[in-house]
Parts: sequence; structure tokens; C-alpha cells
Amino acid sequence: MTATDPVANLQTLIRCPSVTPAEGGALTALEAMLAPLGFTVDKVTAREEGTADIENLYARLGKDGPHLMFAGHTDVVPVGDEAAWTHPPFAAEISKGELFGRGAVDMKGGVACFVAAVARHIEKNGPPAGSISFLITGDEEGPAINGTVKLLQWATERGERWDACLVGEPTNPDRLGDMIKIGRRGSLSGRITVHGVQGHAAYPHLADNPVRGMLQLTQALMDPPFDGGTDDFQPSNLEVTTVDVGNPATNVIPAKASASFNIRFNDSWSVETLRAEILRRLEAAAGNGQLRPGRKPVKYDIVWADRPSHVFLTRNNALIASLSSAIENVAGRSPALSTTGGTSDARFIKDYCPVVEFGLVGQTMHMVNERVAVSDLETLTAIYETFIDRWFAHAGS
Repeated sequence: MTATDPVANLQTLIRCPSVTPAEGGALTALEAMLAPLGFTVDKVTAREEGTADIENLYARLGKDGPHLMFAGHTDVVPVGDEAAWTHPPFAAEISKGELFGRGAVDMKGGVACFVAAVARHIEKNGPPAGSISFLITGDEEGPAINGTVKLLQWATERGERWDACLVGEPTNPDRLGDMIKIGRRGSLSGRITVHGVQGHAAYPHLADNPVRGMLQLTQALMDPPFDGGTDDFQPSNLEVTTVDVGNPATNVIPAKASASFNIRFNDSWSVETLRAEILRRLEAAAGNGQLRPGRKPVKYDIVWADRPSHVFLTRNNALIASLSSAIENVAGRSPALSTTGGTSDARFIKDYCPVVEFGLVGQTMHMVNERVAVSDLETLTAIYETFIDRWFAHAGS
């Protein structure tokens, strides 16, 4: 069995239990697929104090440009209740035309298909008219500290430069060919703590309930809306994700209350302008006496989460047109160009080259019985192979 078969490739990868941060043999298996194709393969272990060491892989075929990068990850989320799986999560069994296993969709399937596409391209045409590289991390499903960020830095320090990148994340909501991601909203998180005065619930005048102050602040964060959306992005949206007082007693007013929030924002904002707007809203709400008549302004502090994600949009005709036309040719669908959804490692890659995302249908990712239609693996491989042909033809012209 050669690397031209995406089903065999995926079964091999799924049988490696690479739950973040474990490599699980997945990168070793990938190296065994790529090396016979002529790729030079490097494994790079990234470290940072207080975090798990992560093994990553960088492989390159060719020495000259144009240079196309395929990026992805072989780490997977935990299986959850293993007894609830119809087929063992790391057995890669096929049943009724579907291949079951953790990572089948997110995103070992995309990796397996791109390997097969490159192998088929080489089998038919010889090496590409340029260079192809794989940038594969073991830390996408984790904190993303020792993965793509550091692998990009490592490769850049070695002199690597890229003209375009395709990330193989599962982008399609319903059918293969539905959607290409050409950008992502930004993501900013923070935690607010309101400081009150603990006391007896029957004597509220002797205490200062921080929950009242927190209600004022969180309402101001959620209303009014931050914007109405833009031509390329849906409206920015803030969600309060936790509210905590740590108080088991019903007759005690707590001393403090905390709340976490996350906002996914569009290109109306930068991280800096968004932080300024949030602080403006909090300061105005702190002095609102609606829930705390006669009281001084709410005492609070805010801590911003590290590593916010910046909004980005890719405008690169050679990349987008080559991929769109490949999808139309193989799948018979005109894909939507979208910026919806969460974040991905494309948020790091966009600082190095134009990047888009296209992969499998994402309906079962992270679920029990994660699975992919075997026919979709063949279709995605054909799309990737056609894309490789068209991108090099376009980029080299």
C-alpha cells in the first residue's frame, strides 16, 4: 500500500493515539509516508517552562519557488466515554462506507488526503514545479504554545519562505465543497473581578453585594451590540462564559464575584481599540446606580487573557481561485468564501504568507463516533491534487 491511498494513510494515523500533548507515533507514521516521496523531514521538539514538550514535524520537497505549504495537526482531543463509541476510537474501522476514529475529521483526514494528493501528483508528473512543504503540529488542540508558532519561527530562522498556505481543517458544514475559509474573526478574552463587602443577607446595608455590581458590568458588555457586521465578517459578539462567587451559603452576601468573557470580533476592531471600548463600557457601568442606589461606583479589576487572536482576511487570487476552481471541477460546487467559526492555526500563518482553509465536513469533529465517509476522502484527495496542479500553474505564470 502506497501513500497514494488516503484511506490507508488515515487508518495509519488514527491508529496512533496522539491525544494532546502525546505524539502517539503519528508524526513518525507521517515521516514514513513522506520520506519515500523525496521529502526532507525534520522533527522539532518545542519547549516552554510550565507547558508540555511538543513534537512537531516540518517536511519539504524541492528547493526552489514557488513554495506551497500545507499546514495541519496530528494531535486530537480526548475520546470521551470510550464505551459509547460504536467502534474503538483508535481502531480506524470501516463500517457502512464510513471510517470511524478520533481525528478522522479533525484533522488527520485532511493530512492523509494531502499526502495522497502529493503522492499522486509525483506519480503522474514527477516533482512539483517548485516546492511543497508540510508544517504539522502536535499542539493545535492544546494551548497552541509549542506548536505552529514555534515551528514557523524555527523554519523561518532556517531561511524558509512560503508563497501560500492551505490549512486542512474541516471547513465544510454539510457537504464537501461547501466552504473555504478565507479569514477568521479575532478572539479576545478577559476576566473581571468585582470587590464587595461580605455580610448577612438579612442586613444588606452593612454589606456590599458584588453580584449586583457584576450584573451592571456584564450587561454593559453585552448590550448594545458592538457593531452590525462588515462586508466580509458577521457582527462581533461577546459572551459571558462564567460567573463565579464561590459561595455555598444562601444567607451570606459574598465578598467578591468574578466573570469571564470572550468576544469574537470582526475587522471593525483591533485588539487595542476593542480593549479600549470594553474599558469604556465597564467604567460607565460601574457608576450606574440602578442596582446599587446610593452606593459608590463598583470596585472592579480586569485581567486580559494572554495571546489574543487578531482578525485577518486573505486576498490572494492565485490561492483562492486555484482552490475554488479545483472544488468546482471535482465536487461540482461553487464554495462560499467564509470567515465564520472559531480560530485555527491560520491565525499564526497569516503573518508569513497568504493562507486559506479547506478540508472535510466537520459535523462529527470532537464527538463520540467521529467519522468520515470513505468517498469524501477520495473526493478531497482529488480536490487537493487538482489544486496543486492549478496553483503551481498559476503561481509560476
